[in-house]
Amino acid sequence: MDGALQSILDQIETLWALLRLQADNMLLPSRLWQIAILAACLIAALVLGHLTSDRMRAWMRTLDGWPLWRIKSLLVVHRRLRLIYFVVLSWTATWIMQAIHLFPSRSYLLELVASIALALLLVAVVSRLVRNPLLRSLVRWGLWATVILYYLGLTSEARVALDSLAIEAGNFRLSLWTLLGAMVTLGILFTGARFVARVAGERIRRNDEISPSMQVLAVKVMQIVLFSAAFFIGLKSVGVDLTGLAVLSGAIGVGLGFGLQKVVSNLVSGVIILLDKSIKPGDVISLGDTFGWINSLGARYVSITTRDGREYLIPNEDLITGQVVNWSHSNDLVRLDIYFGTSYGDDPHLVRRLAVEAASGVDRVLSQTAPVCHIVGFGDSSVDYILRFWIRDPSKGLTNIRGNVYLALWDAFRAHEITIPFPQREVTVLPGSVVETAGARD
Repeated sequence: MDGALQSILDQIETLWALLRLQADNMLLPSRLWQIAILAACLIAALVLGHLTSDRMRAWMRTLDGWPLWRIKSLLVVHRRLRLIYFVVLSWTATWIMQAIHLFPSRSYLLELVASIALALLLVAVVSRLVRNPLLRSLVRWGLWATVILYYLGLTSEARVALDSLAIEAGNFRLSLWTLLGAMVTLGILFTGARFVARVAGERIRRNDEISPSMQVLAVKVMQIVLFSAAFFIGLKSVGVDLTGLAVLSGAIGVGLGFGLQKVVSNLVSGVIILLDKSIKPGDVISLGDTFGWINSLGARYVSITTRDGREYLIPNEDLITGQVVNWSHSNDLVRLDIYFGTSYGDDPHLVRRLAVEAASGVDRVLSQTAPVCHIVGFGDSSVDYILRFWIRDPSKGLTNIRGNVYLALWDAFRAHEITIPFPQREVTVLPGSVVETAGARD
């Protein structure tokens, strides 16, 4: 323990000596002039950023018709506006000094700072590709530190110092350098895997020869393969021994198999749903009291959006074990039934004809399969009928089309004086009975 601590102190002392040497070099007259020029560039960049930031923001608000990716690119430029100005001004000053003086050393510090600033700007822009905020920050700060150490010539010393901070247990050794390198490498590889998965997924979705369910399955499998490969390649590239990780993952897998049975069941059910093509995005289904169309198929659940705008997340296992009504599995044709009754004094032949004509005149009711109307019974106060008609677009709703047909029936019956009976009660006063009212009692 004392030896490791002494090694760390030695590394810190070496870094401090190098920094003091660099600081002493800064006191040379040529370096002082370059520091003054860099300070002037920094002040000018801050002033220009202050003058143009509000104008650029106001101009961006007028770009309503631009694509979203262009707007996001402009936002990145707006946030790094002062750094962009500083990079342009520092490189301009470097080229002017190199053109005026014959010795490159006169502009060494200018070129060094300009190169670091340009590298920091590129890292800030490229790191925006990482969506996860925490991972993006790790990648950005890790690359920034690497760039600064590289240009200052302190990479080897910093690596030795960070590598000396390690945790050792038998043959296992995890240093701070390895941990930071793994985070940065995994962030870069995950970003690349996400980009490849997105591009390949768009190509698969545009292929009409692949069914929607197989498209979802292909995209999910490709994402799992790419991200798994990025994870193991990233760990291997920074020197992590994957042999012990394989044994550990096997033990964790056994524990997860018992503790996460429902999760595993939903994952397996999701794969089965994608393979047997029983449901796919866009299908209209009913599950219990839930009626809506499938928005997306996930690894653990299916997203269903109902007519009232609610989004239900149904576990995949419920779709496998429960009774599901798929209104658009083999075709989009859906038959709807409406029950109504008329009085016994109305001609049933006329009622049937009017009902068919009324339903045929409603939008969304198919004329190829004409509506039909039949008598289904003689009730206590009405002749009972059933009206059947077909639609091809259940995703547009069922209640609204039923309501439109009922309204058409109402108009047709009123026009032909067809009576829709309702329960009525008659009170008969028997001879010899006395009827008293509240007023008479008073």
